[in-house]
Amino acid sequence: MLPRVADSLSFLYLDMVRIVQDDTGVCAQIQVDPDRTDTVYIPTAAISCLLLGPGVSITTRAMATLARHGTTVIPSGAGGVRAYAGILPDSLTTHWLERQANSWADPQQRLEVAVRMYGMRFDDSVPEAVTLTQLRGMEGQRMKALYRILAQQHGIGRFRRNYHPDQWDQQDPVNLALSAANTCLYGIVHAALLALGCSPALGFVHSGTQHAFVYDIADLYKAKTTLPVAFSLHQSSNPESDARRKFREELRLFRLLPQIVRDVQALFTPDGDAKGEESERQDVQMVHLWDPTTGPVPAGTNYARETD
Repeated sequence: MLPRVADSLSFLYLDMVRIVQDDTGVCAQIQVDPDRTDTVYIPTAAISCLLLGPGVSITTRAMATLARHGTTVIPSGAGGVRAYAGILPDSLTTHWLERQANSWADPQQRLEVAVRMYGMRFDDSVPEAVTLTQLRGMEGQRMKALYRILAQQHGIGRFRRNYHPDQWDQQDPVNLALSAANTCLYGIVHAALLALGCSPALGFVHSGTQHAFVYDIADLYKAKTTLPVAFSLHQSSNPESDARRKFREELRLFRLLPQIVRDVQALFTPDGDAKGEESERQDVQMVHLWDPTTGPVPAGTNYARETD
């Protein structure tokens, strides 16, 4: 059994190194100066997700070892703030993907998950019998109030969120910084979902895009992460670059990756299903056959009826 995704060593980010497999294990080689190369060994069996930042090269032997140990490998941007691709191991359990798909496919369960998402945004319970239309209105009022508070704190006049890709250079510094910081946040959420084995495309509030679930989860954290960063850069001459840099610096304080994992699990197991916690582990023996009546049945068994 490998460590859970939410364990302390779940995510490891590396950049400007060469990753190789030697006689001892997988290691990162760092060129300190022309005559000196430092070597740091990577605890592959204790890592659920390895983020490869700019300047990383990796050998096939090292990739094979990571795959055998069930480690997700994600090429990413600087600081892990963009996820460009996800290389998933065969041993990654489909437990959370199946929970996500089952909840998404059933309209009532999908509504319940969407309501729980809004409850996480409000940091409070959602009134009973509330509709999604009402929740969207409540969310809109919450964001307007937050914009007013942040604008007052930073001495800004009236702020309005605008996102116009075709008029990018004409936007004010806060909107530019917010768009850049949100892009960073989307990359981090994407990496966490891939490490759990979830589908980024099966959203509950958003739909119609391959990143629908990424947007769903990212919206849980914008009020505490990207919005304060963006408003603090209202006088920046280069708000996009400054937003990415400041977001990376403050990300260490949030411990966001473990929080994303816990929140995704809570969305699909609202009653704290203990069995679900165990099923998060990666285990190469978890392959089974589906049966609509009895549920999962063991694989690797011949089910032909014996005849006389």
